[in-house]
Amino acid sequence: MITLTHFLIVSALLFVIGLYAVLAKRNAVLVLVGIELMINAAVLNLVSFGRYDKALYGGQTFALFAIVLAAASVAVALAIILNVYRYYKNINPHDIRDLKD
Repeated sequence: MITLTHFLIVSALLFVIGLYAVLAKRNAVLVLVGIELMINAAVLNLVSFGRYDKALYGGQTFALFAIVLAAASVAVALAIILNVYRYYKNINPHDIRDLKD
């Protein structure tokens, strides 16, 4: 039997892995992957809590909304990364400090 605790542990592990990727990686694409892992951890929490809300299905509705927002944010972030790479020939976030030029 899979309980709510199991879902929460997996979600916490996903979030920690995503946080590590955001803080430690020097590639903008890998930072984006880390952010997606953290969003997926939140979606897993919403779905797992929504499983126990049989009357309103609020968790699934919020999860669907979060998935749509994550897809839109990935599209925008990839466009920004492509434009930064076109200008600087590098996507290391630490090397790109003068974006206002």
